[in-house]
Amino acid sequence: MADTPKKERIWTIACIDGSQFSSAVCDYAVWLSKQLASPFKAIHAIEQNTVAAVADLTGAIGLGAQEHLLTELTELEQQRNKLEIQKGRQMLEAVKSRADKAGLENPYTVQRHGTLIESLIDIEEEIRVVVLGIRGEAHEDSDAHLGAHLESLVRSVHRPIFVVNREFIEPKAVMLAYDGSACCLKALDMVKTSPLFKSLPVHVVHVAKDESEGEALLSGVKTELENAGRQVFTKVLLGEPSEALCQYQQSNGIDLTVMGAFSHNRLRELVFGSFTMKMLLNTDKPLLLLR
Repeated sequence: MADTPKKERIWTIACIDGSQFSSAVCDYAVWLSKQLASPFKAIHAIEQNTVAAVADLTGAIGLGAQEHLLTELTELEQQRNKLEIQKGRQMLEAVKSRADKAGLENPYTVQRHGTLIESLIDIEEEIRVVVLGIRGEAHEDSDAHLGAHLESLVRSVHRPIFVVNREFIEPKAVMLAYDGSACCLKALDMVKTSPLFKSLPVHVVHVAKDESEGEALLSGVKTELENAGRQVFTKVLLGEPSEALCQYQQSNGIDLTVMGAFSHNRLRELVFGSFTMKMLLNTDKPLLLLR
């Protein structure tokens, strides 16, 4: 039995839902937990349907049949919830066993009722980083789409979000996608100060319209990171940002990309599309997103 969690602990959170990414989510969360010296907690959230939602299904049925059918539907929903609870507990036990075998001390698991976003907001002050798959169980076969709640979660939870889209490979090089925005400054500070990046070469990459302006922007960043003891490479790219960055990933063996998330306003994103969403869809390497 794992230790009872203490409120003052700052957790690495693994979000488990039974999708194909759950094992990789566990493995990346274990790696992060070790690197950050942050205790590991796996969460499975159960979003329950209400009896009122079941009652709505009977609106077009004759009055005599409604009560009997509503009772049956309610019983079926209760049974479904029980099975979901049992399934979730089994998944969490498997995750705990996997974390134990990876050498992690006292991995903790918890099952919560409500949406995942609600669950994370409730414990936001206790979170160091959230790890989750790019698609949940309901959408895992749709490579052309993201998980139904991913964007809302990234927008709602103001903690680093580590998005898993592949089997675990221990990162050997990291790319910081940098444009000088407030989110990127936050990401820069993390790369500069976090033990996660102490021994990883850092590629700071900027996609610009003018190469000389881009080089001027990266010059100060390079000095700042080198003064913090980081091994730094800088590169200015031209072209469509998500395509250029993904190509750079492939060409330079980048295992992890750090970037700000949703730094533009919603109106601009509706017109031009979200750079964050394009990166999530186009890359096959994990992303560490910061708001």
